Amino acid sequence: MAAPVVSAREVFAEAVKAVLETWPVLQIAVDNGFGGVYSQQKAEWMVDAVQQYFHQNANLEQYEVEDFLADLMNNEFDTVVDDGSLSQVALQVCQLFNQCQQGKLSEVKGQISQLSQKKVSGRAKATQMQTPADQEDEDESEEEEDAVEAMECEGTTERKPSSMPPKEQDATPSPSGDMDEDGWTVVRRKK
Repeated sequence: MAAPVVSAREVFAEAVKAVLETWPVLQIAVDNGFGGVYSQQKAEWMVDAVQQYFHQNANLEQYEVEDFLADLMNNEFDTVVDDGSLSQVALQVCQLFNQCQQGKLSEVKGQISQLSQKKVSGRAKATQMQTPADQEDEDESEEEEDAVEAMECEGTTERKPSSMPPKEQDATPSPSGDMDEDGWTVVRRKK
């Protein structure tokens, strides 16, 4: 049985997915829910949107792709990308698209595997175990929280709440119902 033939369009879709999955700005936006509860779905949709943008527009320039990506990030994730990575991502996607159009699918697949390895190694670094110093810091912050909680409990005593603060309890409206010129009732202190 022969292996299925992979089209340039399918390879480009994989390439866009690999590029976007290794883009730190997008991953931070997804991990922190900048796009709401559907952040992950928006990131997946973004792959299709970028791919479709390339196939619907001929001869795209890098700045056009940058603008498109910037709009997507702003509209979907309320994120303005100003770390310089936008131009790098746009350039990379443009280059991958051109390689796919030229039939250099094996080169593109090689780049996809490199990006996938980068993604896996990046996640491995992020999930490393805590160092002992990090653990000590965490323990200290828990102790501080417990101390604050204890102080809050010690300072409270049972008091019967009053409907008025103590200063205002002495003040009563005058029996004559004095009103000032704006229609407010004048409240005077007992003597």
